[in-house]
Amino acid sequence: MITIGVEEEYLLLDPETCLPVPLADEVRTAAGLDPVFGASEVQSELLQAQVEVATPVCTDLEEVGGHLLRLRHALGSAAEANGCRIAACATAPFREPAPVPVTPKARYLAMRSQAPQLVAEQLVNGMHVHAAVPDREMGVAVLSRIRVWLPVLVAMSSNSPLWDGKDTGFASWRTVVFGRWPVSGPPPAFTSLADHEHRVKGLLDTGIITDTGQLYWQARLSDKYPTVEVRCADVQLRADSAVMFAGLVRALIATAIREEKAGARMPECTPEMLQAANWHAARHGLSGQLVDPGGTPRQAGDVLAMLLGHLMPALEEAGDAREVSALVHRLLQQGTTADLQRRTLADGGMPALAELLTAETVAP
Repeated sequence: MITIGVEEEYLLLDPETCLPVPLADEVRTAAGLDPVFGASEVQSELLQAQVEVATPVCTDLEEVGGHLLRLRHALGSAAEANGCRIAACATAPFREPAPVPVTPKARYLAMRSQAPQLVAEQLVNGMHVHAAVPDREMGVAVLSRIRVWLPVLVAMSSNSPLWDGKDTGFASWRTVVFGRWPVSGPPPAFTSLADHEHRVKGLLDTGIITDTGQLYWQARLSDKYPTVEVRCADVQLRADSAVMFAGLVRALIATAIREEKAGARMPECTPEMLQAANWHAARHGLSGQLVDPGGTPRQAGDVLAMLLGHLMPALEEAGDAREVSALVHRLLQQGTTADLQRRTLADGGMPALAELLTAETVAP
């Protein structure tokens, strides 16, 4: 069984104004890292209005869901004790004119020096899924096989339509904001681990990026763990939606490993087609058409059916087929949380939006 782990990033918002508040240290301290958490479960982020959680290594989706709810509720209680809320939205719906302070770590301060405006606008939150791979050579093959499906995950996860109090017209504005870093977007296809290492070294040698943590591809090899990290998804409003994506990513990795071992043909997609498909997915979410892995525009529901068909053997083998299929069906029926954010703001204004974005982060 392929093990998985999930990281989620949250915003700290004022419950009345929905503005970000720089209280990350206070919230982390109030949550208590010991004995409630292990030292690595709650982490600082680039800006002081953000916090990040990481689950332990999990073997099944029930574990993932249980840990995410535990972490959300514990941080939610700590945030309320400090007069704010943690919000599972992928962009800050409103911002102050003055930038949120950067967390005072050397790496973050260097990033601010390199790209001050980009850092000021990094009020964006993602969900990252780590799935174990046997070795780095197989990890590179996995990256080249799953890249064609990443735009579909972007569309499914879209949860960031609002920015500066306005509708951006994009379902995932986070994807656009994050795509402005020098090494970002869908990963390229690699021919081997040696090819991957050579190209990464070339990027580092330019000095444009200073470490492999700045390889902001939507899927990448982890330097810390023996995993592939899929990081294209917006953070999810609901914990069970995050569980769905964890199941989909694990099945994608398992399917890619099986195909690589069988010598199956590598999927082909030109860089320009994949970039266009990714942009289109961020723009429209599941409203209308998506570009399938072969480059053909199809109705979003048809592409999701293709994805489930592609992954069904791996989902069944992991015991995830029923749960993941039901959650994908719910997504198709109810739409993305980008759609829900827009409706909520239009119908109930900021108070209703704040309540929506923090619904699963209050203590039970």
